[in-house]
Amino acid sequence: MNPSGSGWITKLLKLLKAHSEHEFESLEQLYPKLRNVGFLYGSNMATLSHIADNPDYTKEERCKINLVIALYAVHSNTKSTEPFEKSLLKFYKEITLYKSTFIRTILGNNLESILHKRIHIDNNILTKNFSFFVTNALLFMDVMAYQEYLKGEKNAILYLNQFENSIRTLVLTALNSKSLKTSYDDSLIKLLESSFRFTENASHNYKTVIDAAPSELESLYYLDLACMSTWSDLKLEAAEQEFLNILGSDLGISKTLIDQSITSVEIFYKTHKNKIALLNSKNSVQSFYDHTSLMVRKLISRNSKRLFKELKESKELVKLLSQSTQRELNDAEQKQMQEQLLDLLKSIPSLAIFLLPGGALLLPLFVKFIPKLLPSAFDDNRIKD
Repeated sequence: MNPSGSGWITKLLKLLKAHSEHEFESLEQLYPKLRNVGFLYGSNMATLSHIADNPDYTKEERCKINLVIALYAVHSNTKSTEPFEKSLLKFYKEITLYKSTFIRTILGNNLESILHKRIHIDNNILTKNFSFFVTNALLFMDVMAYQEYLKGEKNAILYLNQFENSIRTLVLTALNSKSLKTSYDDSLIKLLESSFRFTENASHNYKTVIDAAPSELESLYYLDLACMSTWSDLKLEAAEQEFLNILGSDLGISKTLIDQSITSVEIFYKTHKNKIALLNSKNSVQSFYDHTSLMVRKLISRNSKRLFKELKESKELVKLLSQSTQRELNDAEQKQMQEQLLDLLKSIPSLAIFLLPGGALLLPLFVKFIPKLLPSAFDDNRIKD
């Protein structure tokens, strides 16, 4: 299954139905699993066990898979007679998440396009810098709102407004419990603020959130986000620990579940510290390079056979690429190689991003990964690891 290709949701649903011959597990049963794979923390390091993980999947693709599984669990445990895909499409259109934009013209307005736009790590690939990251830690709100939508008891937009206000209030309160804020804390505040969709200013206070008597799942989610927001430099201050215990108690959560929430985020961040961009505190240039490198590597890897076939028919380009691994090409050779590469990319639709304005900036990365991902016969100077 290719989560970035057309038809992936249909394929995923077929696999899910085969995985669960009888009743699909409830959202309450799925919740701790969503936490363990990093879905609740906005950093999906694995897919849920319903679907075999693939090392070729990006974090965004894993996120899409996990989100659909969670939404499917909600739908499977309601009395809705409407097909899942049709129901979910109507839900996202009702909350006006997917407004008419230039991106919509390019991506379309089907469910796969909407989820791509919802999850993509850069929420506008044509106008925003690649170093601008937004967290997906708030995606569980979509799941909870979809559950309320299917029940038909609450207005989904109003529910999301209240949910976001409550999260903002508790997260900021958690961060203010720190005796000293770090660059991580500042980054997290900015990332969370950029991810809110329905509110601009929090109108709630701590007591208002607690008095609203949130459900058990809402309470657990509040606590997990608070734990995530207080976790920096791989340790919790005494004041932070005290705040989390008070918050959990005020939300009616048992001491066992409070400890479990704190331990879970500690284990997750210690295990994946070097893989989570927010914890690496890299400068914008390095973040740009790392993100685009992953993107280019994936594009070449998934089109390697077609690329190799096309390159075999372009002897001049192959010659220049081979020489570029041995020496610096002059200006004329670089220009010639760029023109021929762009002609080559026109024959492979999935690589169209290189043809967009500014796409030429990615060509050096493209050239870098070709010798590593195409057959070794292409590069006479390749040394085996």
